[in-house]
Order: sequence, then C-alpha cells, then structure tokens
Amino acid sequence: MNIEQAVTTAITDLALGRVFTFDDLLGAVRQRRRRRLRVVELSELGAHDGVCAVWLTNEVEDVILHAHTDSVLHRQQFVLHEFAHVLLGHCDGDECSVADALLPDIPSRTRARLLKRQDLDTETEIAAESLADRLAASIRGSVFAESRYSEIFG
Repeated sequence: MNIEQAVTTAITDLALGRVFTFDDLLGAVRQRRRRRLRVVELSELGAHDGVCAVWLTNEVEDVILHAHTDSVLHRQQFVLHEFAHVLLGHCDGDECSVADALLPDIPSRTRARLLKRQDLDTETEIAAESLADRLAASIRGSVFAESRYSEIFG
C-alpha cells in the first residue's frame, strides 16, 4: 500500500476542497456510507484498555465511540482517526460488522479487530492517522465557519 497515495486519493474523493468544516466532513462520510453515523462519547472507553475510539457497524448505522478527554483537539483526533478508517475502506464488507457490540459477549472477530488497533505501527493505522491529520488541518482552516463540531465536542 502506498500510504501517501491512499491518503491523497481519500481527500480528493471527498470533493470538499482544501478547507471544510466538521459538519461538511460528517455529511461526506454519511453520504459515502449511505447510512446513519453517530459519534458518541463513552467515558468508560480507554479507562482500562487504552482504546481511544472504535468504529462499530451494524445493519443500519455506524457508531464511533470515543473516550473522554478534556482536550477538544484530542477528541477531534480520536474521531477523525475513525473517520479515516471509514474513508480508506479499512472495514468494507462483513469483517467489521458488530451485532451487539456493547454487550459483554463481544464476537471474537470484533475482539480481534479492537486488539489490532493497539498495534499502531501497521500500514492501516499509519494511513488512518495520516489521513486524520490531513482532515484536522482542513477543519482548522475553517475555524471561522459555522460547525456542529462545537455542539458535539463542546
């Protein structure tokens, strides 16, 4: 995988230009997936396992759960990293489907996927973080634009 090429293609495919708001990006991700997308803070996440965020899917929606942090930029990076996985197609198909992910009996494929996210040196994780950085830079460029980002993250 050529990470820089994959990241550049993902940015270009968004067709949002060089500067966009969090709302613009959220809309583009929803449109790409053609489904509902919710971003939810889960304060218990990361408290014991070091997981900062996770992207879960089911038949009708995508849910991005992120850990609590007092830093707005840190929260943004958690969510943008998961958006990057979506945009890069890292879980296309059935491999990332989760039926009842918030129940104690998490399917083995989900557990394996969560554990893989701890390995930050993989090409997949490097590409996601690189794209998240580029998305963050574009959002910062629109700092004066009206955005739901503040409503979501405070």
